[in-house]
Amino acid sequence: MKPFDPRAHQAGGDELAGRVIAVTGAGRGIGRAVAVDCARHGAEVILIGRSERVLEPVQNEIEAERPGRSTIAVLDLERALARDYDRLADAVLERFGRLDGLLHNAAILGVLSPIEHYDVPTWCRVLHVNLTAAFALTQVLIPALKASPDASVLFTSSGVGRRGKAYWGAYAVSKFGIEGLTQLLAAELSDITAVRVNALNPGRARTDMRRQAYPAEDAETLPAPESLTGPYLALLGPASRGVSGQSFDAQ
Repeated sequence: MKPFDPRAHQAGGDELAGRVIAVTGAGRGIGRAVAVDCARHGAEVILIGRSERVLEPVQNEIEAERPGRSTIAVLDLERALARDYDRLADAVLERFGRLDGLLHNAAILGVLSPIEHYDVPTWCRVLHVNLTAAFALTQVLIPALKASPDASVLFTSSGVGRRGKAYWGAYAVSKFGIEGLTQLLAAELSDITAVRVNALNPGRARTDMRRQAYPAEDAETLPAPESLTGPYLALLGPASRGVSGQSFDAQ
């Protein structure tokens, strides 16, 4: 059997109809693009971000095309307390009764610096937002994911989280952690639940984080986030049913 390749999938029609999908970092970049495209293909989307002001334009865009397909859930991954996570999880179960997809897209870069000189508070902040918060949010949402007959958790990986690259510091380490968390959670949930867990490396894209990492790069040479949504929909939707514990590339 040919290995599953999410890049080969072409989303069609309402293939995500009936699915409830939560997206972190939904206010900008890839998170925004994926959220809009999920709604376009029939999903009800939970837009998670730290600012309602940033999320509202995304919701307006979705509502203009697909009325009633989006909900805003404000959660500041850097400052949220346990009760904030619990409140969000309770709201998901109360309103939808389940969760069919969870995309962890939110992340921060920190700084590019040698380990010898890396700022410790920045290190802790990056690891918290990129890894610990993703773990905590997934943990509280597992009951909602288990309530789905076909659920998908998708973590965002990176090339620097698969092979170490000098000066990428806490960001790279956080993505190494994401790769490990993907494998561990997939192993724990396989066979006993209908929840699959995978990771996806978006690669080069025209995003704020890319501009921060490569300020001299010509952004016009990079793919727009809207051109990269296909593999995300493949891994969040029914096309990847039965595929778990793997790490893929979007390009």
